[in-house]
Amino acid sequence: MNKNVKNALITVALLTALGGGLFYSTFDRKQEATSRTAIADETRRAAQMVELSGLIALDVEPFFKDERVIKLLRENNFRANVIRIGSREMAARVVKDTAPDFFMPSGVVAGNQISEAAKKTGYTTASYSPYYTPMVIASWMPIAKILAANKIATTAGEGGAKDNIYDVDLVALTNAMLAKKRWRDFAQSQGYDVSRSVLVSTTDVRKSNSAAMYLALTSYAINGSEVISNMEGARKIALQVADLYKRQGYQESYVNGNFDDYVGIGMGKTPLAFIYENQIVSYAIGRKAIDKEMVLMYPKPTIFNKVVVVTMREKAKPFAELLSNNAQLQAIATEYGFRTNAAGALSTAANKVGLAIKPRIVDVIDPPSYEIMAEMIDVITKEMKN
Repeated sequence: MNKNVKNALITVALLTALGGGLFYSTFDRKQEATSRTAIADETRRAAQMVELSGLIALDVEPFFKDERVIKLLRENNFRANVIRIGSREMAARVVKDTAPDFFMPSGVVAGNQISEAAKKTGYTTASYSPYYTPMVIASWMPIAKILAANKIATTAGEGGAKDNIYDVDLVALTNAMLAKKRWRDFAQSQGYDVSRSVLVSTTDVRKSNSAAMYLALTSYAINGSEVISNMEGARKIALQVADLYKRQGYQESYVNGNFDDYVGIGMGKTPLAFIYENQIVSYAIGRKAIDKEMVLMYPKPTIFNKVVVVTMREKAKPFAELLSNNAQLQAIATEYGFRTNAAGALSTAANKVGLAIKPRIVDVIDPPSYEIMAEMIDVITKEMKN
């Protein structure tokens, strides 16, 4: 090999080695800088992170366990450490100086109890309602047809999947139950010709918010379609409603148990189940389908069960506002069957999986005050022991 060629090759080799070294040196420095930036960002985020403690209702537990929710909260500098307890147990946890940063009960009655207890204990609270769900009756097509034939229910849809939506006359249904009607007593009862009493299955009113909402509705029907506003009337009507609970037999403590019986065992055990609308919607969305025999009945009137956030400390207010206003969090709440600020979002999501729901509900009442509700529940609790 000629000397000039040899020297040229040596020069190229040296330049290649030096260039490679320079490339890797530059790459390492960039990696190190990126790593330092990431560490700084994480340190800054950790310093800004707001740690919150909260007690939440069963209804929203799956929402808070959702990894997308945890990530979105973290991106907005919140970490929510939550524990699930019954909504009606929450007011007892309002203890001076040691209450959690926020409560998230199911229903305004429980929310008002918490706010009242907080006021007496020296806390300044704020209340928010990021989403809500109407109370409904889950049923089956043969049952719906029997109730329709006896002028207790009417179709509320417009054909197709919407045939599975019914309105239920609350007064007529309540009167049939108080009269101890049996299914075989109805006209055209061939689809469910059994000797079982006509009853709506509920949870235990002594423990469950959904059962308390059933009490609010049935007491309204018995009280001449008026919300009860005095203690004497509340006690009299509670005695009548107590019989409806007692005749059901065993009742689950939580609304999930009642719904599980409806979808798992079916019409034989649960012809009519009092539930939150979000339960059947999230069930359908999760499975991307629903049994064609399942029917959704809307009592006329019904009650909106609001999910309430009661903040006990100032640092929890931005968190509650985020739940109420963040479009991504609201969209995830829709997947769990809740109605949100986004009008029509839930109907769209439900229709995609073959479930029709009423897009707009106008026949709605408020429950009685929590003092009246507490009195009626106390009366029923005593009656249940007899």
